[in-house]
Amino acid sequence: MGMQEIFEGIHYRTGQPIEVQVGDGRITEIRHKEIGIPRNHIAPGLVDLQINGFKGIDFNEAGLKKEDVVAMTHSLWEAGTTSYYPTLITNSDANITSAIKTIVQACRDVIINDSIGGIHLEGPFLSKEEGPRGAHPPEHIKAPDWALFCEWQKEAEGWIKLITLSPEWPGSIAFIKQCVASGVTVSIGHTSAAPERIAEAVAAGAKCSTHLGNAAHLMLPRHPNYIWEQLAQEHLWATLIADGFHLPDSVLKVFLKVKSGKSILVSDSTKFAGMPPGPYQSHIGGEIELDDTGRLFLKDSPGLLAGSARSLLECVDHLINRGLARVDEALDMASLKPMELLQKVPVNDLAKNNKADFLLFERNGDKIEIIHTVKSGKIVYSL
Repeated sequence: MGMQEIFEGIHYRTGQPIEVQVGDGRITEIRHKEIGIPRNHIAPGLVDLQINGFKGIDFNEAGLKKEDVVAMTHSLWEAGTTSYYPTLITNSDANITSAIKTIVQACRDVIINDSIGGIHLEGPFLSKEEGPRGAHPPEHIKAPDWALFCEWQKEAEGWIKLITLSPEWPGSIAFIKQCVASGVTVSIGHTSAAPERIAEAVAAGAKCSTHLGNAAHLMLPRHPNYIWEQLAQEHLWATLIADGFHLPDSVLKVFLKVKSGKSILVSDSTKFAGMPPGPYQSHIGGEIELDDTGRLFLKDSPGLLAGSARSLLECVDHLINRGLARVDEALDMASLKPMELLQKVPVNDLAKNNKADFLLFERNGDKIEIIHTVKSGKIVYSL
């Protein structure tokens, strides 16, 4: 690849034909394209804040190797995700430490390091209650422990950037303040906290709700409850799993309206995302099944989901196809918005001097089809 390379496409937001010039991993120039209309569109690369696994690899299974992290990164590029946050769920202290070490080792490779924005620690400081706990193993759930978190952060070389916790524990407000002071973004999730505790957590610096509307009791008091409280908190962002199964369209529609400008799409994908339909064995749910619509459920209780098996790109498609968001809005929620939450500015936009992370795509029928994924100025996937 030469020093400067030019990519052409129709800007996903303005509809104007543009040329994007790239050099040294960054966008060096963007200009209007004068002659000929390109067939493909161009948009920022997707950023996924919550990935437990993908295409047969799971960050939370024992024996994770750095080669697995590299392989998963390649699979994610293919699905349009140029940056992601490996998500470590509730586990034994030793298993969490081991997964952190493996991810850090994989980041010794420059382009993998560029593709991993940080680690998302989802647990073990969550609710023990049935419903809010979700599929997290109850034997490892505990109260927030700052000394333990600091040990993990040391192993992670400062790479834990996002933590999901429940503020219902005594001491959790002080813990949130310590996280925020150390530069870690705090998200509320897997919670059965009273509304007052949610409000206290936000006052202490919690910035987000993790997969709002999921990991909740099946039956809640009409009001007040922890979902209304999170919706009403102006400063809270919300991450949403828009895979078509986790939240009904009516709920997505309301959440997107209330959290306008502060909604982020996440895949929350398990290792079964990107896999063919069929029966599988899971270290969390046991016997599970993936049907041809992409729904992942427990074999013995088909009404219960066993996690998500859709990519972030498929979640973008779902919002567009259901008329819940325009193409540019859905793409923004899966690219610029996550970066705005974590870095206060949408660093992932198609703009001069920003990192050259973008997608060239065509929208065929009801699907976005990726032609090229460009990461740090290099084509890392081509159709």
